[in-house]
Amino acid sequence: MPGAAPKRSLTSLWLIIAAAAAPMAAAYVLYQFLPPSGRVNRGELLEPRPLPDAGLQLLDGSAFKLARLKGKWVLAMIDTARCDEPCRRKLHHLRQVRLAQGRNMDRIERLWLIADRGEPEPVLAAGFEGTWFVQAASSPVPAAFPAANAPSDHIYIIDPLGNLIMRYPPNADPRDVVKDMERLLRASRIG
Repeated sequence: MPGAAPKRSLTSLWLIIAAAAAPMAAAYVLYQFLPPSGRVNRGELLEPRPLPDAGLQLLDGSAFKLARLKGKWVLAMIDTARCDEPCRRKLHHLRQVRLAQGRNMDRIERLWLIADRGEPEPVLAAGFEGTWFVQAASSPVPAAFPAANAPSDHIYIIDPLGNLIMRYPPNADPRDVVKDMERLLRASRIG
């Protein structure tokens, strides 16, 4: 029959439908058998809490308020003035995490809350220039940092609004802190 329409094959239609459905089917199978971990942060998220702002002073004796750091992300640690090897390692990590942020490093401050009435060695202060050395022995601030054993075990992150939001376990890999800070800086429009 010369006027009849040619018989079409349904094979190409089924191939198009299969090509469209394949990504959804693959996603479903992966989600069911390899579920996502549920979190991307490396540190432990804390219930955000504002920190008290009393009883702090710089090494020269002048008063210091945490409000002075508002608007910046703060990498914080608590330790004694004698600063043993784990303390020095934390100071080094704070500096390296900040430097690793490249052009965003100006959005980050480093804070060492000195938990006793001593003063760190001048060589130590010179080696970590730019870190806020704050004496907190007579302040309620160190007690506001949650820890299973001691606050000196951890590195903490304070957000630009002055809330304590995250901590890292003892001997945390600094690359984990770098990755979390990159995410926080990328997502944040403040600080």
